[in-house]
Amino acid sequence: MAVLMAGMLAACGQNEDAKTGEEGIVENDSAGEQKNEDADSESKEEDLPTAEDAAGGTSITEKDTDETAQSDEWKQQFGENCIAEQTFEVELSEYSGKVVFVPYMPSADEENFHMQIVQDGKVLSEVQGYVPRELSGETFKSLDAVSFYDINYDGNTDILLIETYGDTGFAAVYYGYMDILEGQKAYFTSQEELSENITRQAEALTVPAIRELLSAGKKNGEFSGYQEAYEAAGRLSDLESSGMRTYGLIYVDEDETPELAAGLAGYYTCLYTFHDGKIYTLMDHWAYGAMGNAGYEYAPRKNNIRNCNSDYAGAILYTTYMEISGSYTLDIKAEIKTVNFDDVNGNGMPDEEEMDSLGLYGADYIDGKEISSQEWKVFDAGEYEMITGTMSLEELQAAL
Repeated sequence: MAVLMAGMLAACGQNEDAKTGEEGIVENDSAGEQKNEDADSESKEEDLPTAEDAAGGTSITEKDTDETAQSDEWKQQFGENCIAEQTFEVELSEYSGKVVFVPYMPSADEENFHMQIVQDGKVLSEVQGYVPRELSGETFKSLDAVSFYDINYDGNTDILLIETYGDTGFAAVYYGYMDILEGQKAYFTSQEELSENITRQAEALTVPAIRELLSAGKKNGEFSGYQEAYEAAGRLSDLESSGMRTYGLIYVDEDETPELAAGLAGYYTCLYTFHDGKIYTLMDHWAYGAMGNAGYEYAPRKNNIRNCNSDYAGAILYTTYMEISGSYTLDIKAEIKTVNFDDVNGNGMPDEEEMDSLGLYGADYIDGKEISSQEWKVFDAGEYEMITGTMSLEELQAAL
């Protein structure tokens, strides 16, 4: 059952029809498909008017006046504690239509830096600010830059902030997710280890420098080939955690482009594929190794992925078959439920009086309908290998 939920969550993350556009505007091409650019706000220095602005008919005074008027409008709408110069109207993949990203400095009412996503006066998401442990006693000084883009290649817009507490600047990353159990409700979670590693390793605390660290400055969709794309995905994976990540290049489907397996052995698996300059996330930190989940397997070049997951110490077994779709999502073909005991009372679990039949009885079901072993074989590819890696990041880079 766990893999079904993971698969549904992964599928929800693939919709990029409402990505952030330049300065919060999503452009449409002649085919009606959206051109997904990024909306960034670097530090105030980068937003200063230039000589070209004046030559184009907008004077420096006029531009300053416009920015001041916009700031005044944001403060009237969201209160004096909103950080008006870093408040933006944007389009994010998690929401339909434009929303306003509103950061708030600490105040008497709310002692911590926090953010809101607001639409038509309604708060859609409340995001508590992440602060590194070593700066927990420092005072919030400034929010220096904001950037919205898909950092982890899952199809959801993420948030990158650069902040200063006391005299120390740092990066803070928040991944965006969709919760299908809450009616596709969006939420954002801070990525502490990733944020700390970016802060330590970026050449400078600017949005361009952080993008250079993560993906050599490339946006998803701009990669020249799977080698460049998978190197970026591997670099991000290593930055996400201090644990020993392992990587593997495997051939799940029939084409000559390998998939990238990444993960922490015995804990979780990530799986990526590549097409036309773009990384697609098929598995996003899918857990295994506990709660009866044995892991994820694939039949090489047959586009067939299998997961076995048991409940009640093996009394019930779920075998899920998946494939990579034409839209580069991981779709479920079938989930087969095997009941290894005689469920006399039909309550779906082994009771004490039914334990004598454990292992002596077996029945297989799809959507509640019993199937034969021949019907099962339609989905099974025969020989499978574990989706796992054996290479370090450096070995992956050499292989690529």
